[in-house]
Amino acid sequence: MTTFPTSLGTSTEDEIRLLGQDLTADLMGKVGFGELAFWLVALRRPTPSETRVFEAVLVALADHGFTPTAIAARLTYLSAPDSLQGALAAGLLGGGSRFLGVTEDCGMYLHQALLDHELPADDAGWDELALKVVTETRAAGKYVPGLGHPVHKVQDPRTPVLIGIAAEEGLLGPHLQLFQAIGRVHEQVLGRKLPLNGAGVCGAALADLGLPVELLRGFALLARAAGLLGQLAEERRRPIGMDAYLTVDRNAVYVDPTETQDQS
Repeated sequence: MTTFPTSLGTSTEDEIRLLGQDLTADLMGKVGFGELAFWLVALRRPTPSETRVFEAVLVALADHGFTPTAIAARLTYLSAPDSLQGALAAGLLGGGSRFLGVTEDCGMYLHQALLDHELPADDAGWDELALKVVTETRAAGKYVPGLGHPVHKVQDPRTPVLIGIAAEEGLLGPHLQLFQAIGRVHEQVLGRKLPLNGAGVCGAALADLGLPVELLRGFALLARAAGLLGQLAEERRRPIGMDAYLTVDRNAVYVDPTETQDQS
């Protein structure tokens, strides 16, 4: 008989097992959801320090107000109030390179840079490596993911807090150290000072926890799912979806497609 191996969940008539544990006896009421999410991916139970950093990342990414993901969820709910799952999914589908995706993009960028170079021994070494990495990125005509923020122009308020928590827990690893160094030296290459995006710091922190960099966007989406559920709950209590729709629709103006687009 064909079998399908798994290290995650299995069920019998009278028992559910998850991660080799009895779900009801070993996990329910004893393991937090964030700790479980980490465990499901890493296949090891995180330490209390790892759990604190991981859950700080989830909190940092949960909700940022009327972002495109939140608006997409609310407008989908307006159109199909019978489909909560559709509205939630619509918001999650909007997690990409401009919103939420920077968590994974930054983590992968730092991870690749570290694979290609030896780890420095001190801050001067990290600055030298960061300068080399940023210079190479600029020469290739690319952007450093995680630099800059559309709202927080001077400092993303999440950045020092996340770095501080990682330091307190002894988990300020090479990804965060390189990202901090990029924050110190990038102005020499780019000619302007940009803040370290909190979502990028989240990616660096998750990578330092040893989580697969290819899955980092998934953790951002996990966090945002909670925020979107809150957005949809508020849409039920205090709806703005119809106003948003009508504001755009009633102010739509036809433009002859042959006319030159106004760039102003």
